[in-house]
Amino acid sequence: MDFLWSMDTCDVKMYYIIIEKPGLPTLLINAGHICYIQESRYMSRLSRSACLQELPVICMGSNYDRLLKVNHLKPVSTKEAELLQALGEDSERLKWYLERDALATALGLTKDTPVTVELDGKWLQGIVRYVGRLTEPKSTDPIVGTFFGIELQGEDKGKGPSDGTYLSKTLFPCKKDCGIFAPFSKVKPMFSKPKLGSKCLTFPAAQLATQPSSQQAHHQPLSTGDRVSFFMDEDILHGMVMDLEEKEGRTLVIISTDRDEKITLPLDSVIKRELLQQEPEPMETDKAVMSMEEVHPLGLGVDSLVEVSLAIGPGYGTIRWIGTLPGQKGTYAGLELEDGYTGVSNGTFKDQRFFRCLPRQGLFVKLLSCRPDSRFQGASANVLQERQALRSPGALPSSPIASDQVERMLIGRMKGIQGHINSCYMDSALFSLFSCSSVLDSLLFKLTEPRDAPIQSTLLHDIVNPLRSEGFVEGRHIMKLRQQLQELGYCHTFTTEEKDPEEFLTLIMHHIFCLDPLLKLSAGGKVQDSYCYQIFLDNNHSLVLPTVQHLLEHSFHSAGLKLAEVAVPSCLILQMPRFGKKFKMFQKIIPSLELDITDLLSEGPQQCVLCGQLAYEECVDCFRDPVFSRTGFKVFCRTCSSQVHSHPERLSHNPSPLQLPEGYPAPTTLRPPPPAPPRERLELFAVLCIETSHYVSFIKHGPNSTDWIFFDSMADRHGERDGFNIPQVEACPEVGMYLAMSPAELANQVPRDMKGVAKRLFCDAYMYLYQSTSISLYR
Repeated sequence: MDFLWSMDTCDVKMYYIIIEKPGLPTLLINAGHICYIQESRYMSRLSRSACLQELPVICMGSNYDRLLKVNHLKPVSTKEAELLQALGEDSERLKWYLERDALATALGLTKDTPVTVELDGKWLQGIVRYVGRLTEPKSTDPIVGTFFGIELQGEDKGKGPSDGTYLSKTLFPCKKDCGIFAPFSKVKPMFSKPKLGSKCLTFPAAQLATQPSSQQAHHQPLSTGDRVSFFMDEDILHGMVMDLEEKEGRTLVIISTDRDEKITLPLDSVIKRELLQQEPEPMETDKAVMSMEEVHPLGLGVDSLVEVSLAIGPGYGTIRWIGTLPGQKGTYAGLELEDGYTGVSNGTFKDQRFFRCLPRQGLFVKLLSCRPDSRFQGASANVLQERQALRSPGALPSSPIASDQVERMLIGRMKGIQGHINSCYMDSALFSLFSCSSVLDSLLFKLTEPRDAPIQSTLLHDIVNPLRSEGFVEGRHIMKLRQQLQELGYCHTFTTEEKDPEEFLTLIMHHIFCLDPLLKLSAGGKVQDSYCYQIFLDNNHSLVLPTVQHLLEHSFHSAGLKLAEVAVPSCLILQMPRFGKKFKMFQKIIPSLELDITDLLSEGPQQCVLCGQLAYEECVDCFRDPVFSRTGFKVFCRTCSSQVHSHPERLSHNPSPLQLPEGYPAPTTLRPPPPAPPRERLELFAVLCIETSHYVSFIKHGPNSTDWIFFDSMADRHGERDGFNIPQVEACPEVGMYLAMSPAELANQVPRDMKGVAKRLFCDAYMYLYQSTSISLYR
């Protein structure tokens, strides 16, 4: 319940942004709202509880406490809060908070910084003249938004709405219509700055590629007489601007080239000559590819993920080559641009190939025009180097995330694998298999057919290694994998339609990587290969609240199946008895943390269910006999079998001999029976679940009962049609509490009242994944 809290304006405030819309009774608060708590009050609560679950915060515009969950809040500094408060809408505020690079850049903007500012969809050139508030705080709020006052420059003078005055108060002096006040989301520095402690140099942005956009290009202003450079038939040409003209809403540049030719090009295909001449002369070298330290102060090299400024804003790609180009001075980088960005080459320059990529996906730029991918801003130099090493050709899979590292690496929003356009089946399957387990890592380095090598490379370099080293995989990498599967003809709807996890896993393991089947099933003397096992039950079962162990045993019994191989499977993938995505045979299924498969093996020594000695006979008719146990396979030594089947109710049973391995010692009058071998068990490591049409997954990452995490690749969304999904990984220790309950207690649990996400594990299980504790990689 909310109550009035008197504000002590002398107390230091701690600010937060709400990243998830609270539930009842605070429904009127949206994600993106700024709130705060007095530091003294926070410390007082912390002294009473070392682990705070909720905080009484005051939202901007209110005097009242709101008790919000700590995991719904993210701390921000006072300056960050003031920058974000300048944005009018909560949704916009959340969007720009997630754009951490833009917020960090805004914190570094000072007076007299050259910038471009957006006004009515157009980018204008100017200089920062004022940084601060436009109005005084309300009586209820300790802060107001920070705005930037910008004096427009050059051809953009006179295009602004202000003279530096706001509400009759002059905040900076400038001529009429030459001033503009804007929040940080509409301001960009003219030059990018090196990060990671490099020398104080500024590098101009390269603008040598185009991307279709409905917005006006963000460009450096050109004037008659300016020297410019541009690409033409994969050559870099130079010339002088003769005139500019507007045609069909586009700005065209009329250029007199150095070849005495007259040519007309779109403005976004031209770059000022001066922007290509600000690079210091590189060292002379005959090497086509130079060491990272020699050529770039930020350590960028081949396979680095980089960002360049294109005509419409930032563009992203991967450096595929570094060196000198024929007839050009200085060091260039050959970039393979990401999908959605248009280059000018396929990796060739003047008919000479320097690297390979798809047509119009390649681009040659000055190396010093490249900067580290800002979407990973904040990563340390070591992390960046590790990322490049993991993406380099021939790199082996990185180690799965250890249990003690899960909280640091995985827990939180924008963690795991980002979903995009019906990809949840693939996201949850890949996260389950590779985040904390290595059981199928052989997929990542097994020799493949040449045509399938790109699929393996994407899986290793763009998905598994980033997931294990950074805890996050962008949705574009999953889409890239889907596009490759579609382009190679495996299915023409991989990029648009939702599939089932078993369809995707079978395709990957069988058709692409040609792994030996995970299972060999024996029935009536015939052996059938399989990668996943679908559990089917007959109508005679008496199960109400089954475990996975019960389901597997009943399914094998009703179908007369055995595992044909003596060896324990490294990985066992079980599909639960469901028909489609809606009908479930059982309202709850209890996860078996260990799966005992000893009795499912067609060969191999087993223990008598009564005395524990070596078993020699099996009786399928005793399967449902409750005298021994409620369910399960019944195997006996000869003595116990004779005694059991002498009972009148079992005289009609027909025990059959067990098949022992060839050469296994048989008991004699002089030699006692050999001791029974240990049981063969598999451990649970992941569960895929689906309620109606969306797949999620649970991971058992450690030995403790509370070592559970829950992953949803589309847990939240930012924006509408042009927005993006927000994946989330959360700890769910409550699962252990329910697993510790007796079957009777668990049966009485009302699903909607179960804590956290436990209901989804017990009620919506679709696929269980088990692994051998003794086999780390599939053979």
